[in-house]
Amino acid sequence: MNSTPSLLIRVFRATRLFLHVLSGLIQSAIYPHLSQPTQKRMAQKWSSGLLAILCIRLRCGGTPPPISVLRVMLAANHVSWLDVYALISLCPTRFVAKSEIRNWPLLGWLSQNAGTLFIERTKRSDTARINKDINNALTIGDRVAVFPEGTTSDGTELRHFHASLLQPAVIEETWLYPVAIRYHDSTGQISQAAAFVEVSLLGSLQQILRQPWIEVELIFSDPVNSIGKNRRELARFAEHAIATALSLPVPHKRPEKLPGLPTEQL
Repeated sequence: MNSTPSLLIRVFRATRLFLHVLSGLIQSAIYPHLSQPTQKRMAQKWSSGLLAILCIRLRCGGTPPPISVLRVMLAANHVSWLDVYALISLCPTRFVAKSEIRNWPLLGWLSQNAGTLFIERTKRSDTARINKDINNALTIGDRVAVFPEGTTSDGTELRHFHASLLQPAVIEETWLYPVAIRYHDSTGQISQAAAFVEVSLLGSLQQILRQPWIEVELIFSDPVNSIGKNRRELARFAEHAIATALSLPVPHKRPEKLPGLPTEQL
């Protein structure tokens, strides 16, 4: 049975969360001046601490990209603002996020200092700028993660994957790792509390704090090399891989065949 934590426990967790975010803000002030390995360790440790405070249990399926492979893009379905910290806990990376996040209290400033790449989704012309920023990040050895759906879902469906932000993978000839994300509550059902849909950040936090715990599962599918592919082929590949991992319908009735890939991978 899904029992709600007592008010005292929720207040205790909220207090720990506030102190943890403050510590992150202090760390983020020096973050840009540190070496890449130190940045990754710091981000990974802070993100893991955040999940622990919120009683988010992390489970991994498949194989994340090895540390030795630097030129990597990750494409994931999008359910919650927690997606970012779950991914960083396993695979430190930079993210492309909507510009509205920059205005979030505390977390917005923290995200900006940590190197998040913000895009104005209402401006089609901003795609060229953000793709150039992604190219630059990949060139210096950073990993970059994108959410091709462009918005969050409640975890029970998969939305169409837009291809525009995958162009840097083609240009830089990186490996593309599809990552399926899903959340379960303490009863084993898809967690509605984790979904960031039609709710404010504060409202989302309240929903999460009312749960005894939530499990987030990250499923890494086999990667595809972007050499010889175009961005639409990469989008369809990631879309199908994630749909398969989550046992959800693919938004396309007739998935496109990717050159050089065996039929069973489609």
